[in-house]
Amino acid sequence: MTEAGGPAGPIGTAHARYAPGTPCWVSLMAHGLTATQAFYGELFGWEFQPGPQQLGPYARALLDGREVAGIGQLAPDRHLPVAWTPYFASDDVDSTAETVRLCGGTIGVGPLEAAEAGRLAIGSDPSGAVFGVWQAGALVGTEITGVPGTPVWYELTTYETASVRKFYSTVFAYEEEAAPAADFDHVTLHVGGRPVAGVHGVGAMLARDQGPHWTTYFEVADLGAALTLVAGLGGRVLEPAHDSAHGRVAAVADPEGAHFCLIQDPR
Repeated sequence: MTEAGGPAGPIGTAHARYAPGTPCWVSLMAHGLTATQAFYGELFGWEFQPGPQQLGPYARALLDGREVAGIGQLAPDRHLPVAWTPYFASDDVDSTAETVRLCGGTIGVGPLEAAEAGRLAIGSDPSGAVFGVWQAGALVGTEITGVPGTPVWYELTTYETASVRKFYSTVFAYEEEAAPAADFDHVTLHVGGRPVAGVHGVGAMLARDQGPHWTTYFEVADLGAALTLVAGLGGRVLEPAHDSAHGRVAAVADPEGAHFCLIQDPR
């Protein structure tokens, strides 16, 4: 796990639109929809309402009545990794999907309509890391960020940044900021001068059972209490809490094994 590079939005920001390339939604596909909702509902205070069913049973997570994430159910015959997938905003998902293909990535799902909510595609970068693309309709994406219970940062862990940073910067027109230390392979991706995601190359340290992957960071008010709750709800603490430049961070997994990070903002 790397340190988060910065929050995805200011404190308590309500979003009416996301600039292209900005992470705008995060979605989890799990086997047990009811049990997974119960876990995250207790952990983050989320409530749920039905969402578009194009990819199977799906629910939107709400925090104080505002949509923040989605949880769907994998079909019993789909033996896919249970993981949180970030979606990046696009004004034209079909054009973005074509650029993904031209740049060496793949599109595994879509582009397709998600009822009136919007239009989506799910693909992977040249290293195999899975991500989504979202063209907003009635659903702009995560409606509020910067408060406990919301996603605040997205980090790609991969073998090395050189090839994938070119891919993402071409597809989403990111500006890049490389780490000042020559021995630390990390790039921060910016939209409109604002950091929105990070790419960290770890070489042979990358876990073989995971491969290149995106990790979502969720903000919590009290990291110690959140970690106790994770364990009590059947999850696991993968990396204990430690201090970073952006607050205290820990890596955890839910009862089905989906990895994510928790961060307590020092403000």
